[in-house]
Parts: sequence; structure tokens; C-alpha cells
Amino acid sequence: QVQLVQSGGGLVQAGGSLRLSCAASGRTFSTYAMAWFRQAPGKERELVAAISRGGSGTRYVDSVKGRFTISRDNAKNTVYLEMNSLKPEDTAVYYCAAGRFYFTDEFDYWGQGTQVTVSS
Repeated sequence: QVQLVQSGGGLVQAGGSLRLSCAASGRTFSTYAMAWFRQAPGKERELVAAISRGGSGTRYVDSVKGRFTISRDNAKNTVYLEMNSLKPEDTAVYYCAAGRFYFTDEFDYWGQGTQVTVSS
């Protein structure tokens, strides 16, 4: 098992930037693919970005390509989501997640969620 604790998020104006962090417990972080999901009010949860165990593979939902960057530091057991050029439609609760494969939407362990609000 792995426990995930998120930090970052908050309120930012459109065009601004935020960085989310997700720290994992245990010694097996590098064996998990990691991802960031988000859920806006009244909408289904969607995968925003995912990264492979070693960090060489990444994928993004089309709406954030070129603006968001997922990265990980296996020495620090931490995954990051750098969000630039934020838009009001990026407003959501963001969750980090750990799972077996970065190319699926199936993840097994979840962080507590953090609110990101982008004002226009």
C-alpha cells in the first residue's frame, strides 16, 4: 500500500500558475505509476496527467497540453503537477493517485484532494 498526502493549490487569477505536490509514504513509490485527476462541480472526474514509474512516459488530457507538466522525484517519493496559464475552467478539486500503469485510467490509491480555483 501507499499513502498519498497532497499540498499546494489555492486561488489564482486566470493566466497564473500553481504547483501541486503529492508525497507518498513507504519505500515502493518508484514501483507505482502516478497521476493527477480533477473533478469540477457537476462533472465527472477526469484524468489530467499521468507519469510512468521511471518518469520517462507521460500523457495529458488535451485541454491541458502545453500548459501543465507532470513530473516525479523518486528519491523524494513525490509527484508534482506544474500548472501554467491557468483558466477558469481548470477550477476543480485535484487528486493525485497511484497505480500500476500510467496508460490506463485505473488507479488504486488516492490523495485527499486539494481545491484549485481560477478566477477570471
